[in-house]
Amino acid sequence: MGGPRPQAAPGTAHLRPAEGTVLRVEELVQEFPVGRKGLKVHAVSGISIDVLKGETLGLVGESGCGKTTTGRAILQMPPPVSGRVYLNGRDLTALKGEELRRLRPSMQMIFQDPISSLNPRRRVRDIIAEPLNIWDIGADRNERYAKARELLEIVGLDSDQSMDRRPHEFSGGQCQRISIARALITDPKVIVCDEPVSALDVSVQASILNLLEDMKVLYGLTLVFISHDLAVVKNVSDRVAVMYLGKICEVAGPDVLYSRPAHPYSFLLLQAIPAPDPDVVSHVSEVVGEPPSPVAPPSGCRFRTRCPRAAEVCVTTEPTIREVEPNHFVACHFPLGPGDDPASAP
Repeated sequence: MGGPRPQAAPGTAHLRPAEGTVLRVEELVQEFPVGRKGLKVHAVSGISIDVLKGETLGLVGESGCGKTTTGRAILQMPPPVSGRVYLNGRDLTALKGEELRRLRPSMQMIFQDPISSLNPRRRVRDIIAEPLNIWDIGADRNERYAKARELLEIVGLDSDQSMDRRPHEFSGGQCQRISIARALITDPKVIVCDEPVSALDVSVQASILNLLEDMKVLYGLTLVFISHDLAVVKNVSDRVAVMYLGKICEVAGPDVLYSRPAHPYSFLLLQAIPAPDPDVVSHVSEVVGEPPSPVAPPSGCRFRTRCPRAAEVCVTTEPTIREVEPNHFVACHFPLGPGDDPASAP
């Protein structure tokens, strides 16, 4: 796996060696102006991470923590305020205009709401073939429609019955299959999946997740899977990154993270997952209070205002992300050990 990585700056997470890296994010910062007083929403604040070829990186956290903003900044929609995003070693943030446009087919996104992400006035054949028209891929319309028909069959829809219909004639799960076909038609290297099953019925979610896994293997895809559903992320991810208020606070393999989380926030998130057995009554800790405003995030550790283990150093010093066991990284001054209670003093 290569030698040790250099010490990361506070709040960063260079967690993989360069070998095999398809997507690299370095010190990504995304901010948005708000109001008339020069205030800014600090949506993403200096996160860094590498994603290997063929890997699924799960990105989890509470609503408003910056997950979707991170995914959009990776795709340069819009470009980040600062930081670097590398796709196969090429710096996307340094590209403008036509140079960036030519790389767009290599990066696609699957959106949270499958129905609203599809143009209601267009037929399915035109929706799926549109990326080929935009980037002038394929000899003519017939070849592009043939590709759309092939992908419809691959994602599990009957092309004869689907090509000439419009989105409102399909269920939510079927619309998400159409969205997946549209994302695949340009043969992308990286797909950002922005909560792709959260708007679907529970009975449909498993089939869409299985489809994404099949497409990942079939096309050699690298996925960034954004979700607030920790149970879903555990089943689809090779690694999981936990975000809180614009920062990555912990990264580990799903089995490690879910069995022995080291960050108090990760522990409390996992404790909030409902028990599948209604007869089991569990007494668990909860994340107390609401997240601080991203307009004025706390100094030091951003979780300190809700953390039962916070101490003075958490107020004055931002924790540096560090390795607590092989391939398990955490940004906390007082990480949890096996059997530790996050409510107890460090």
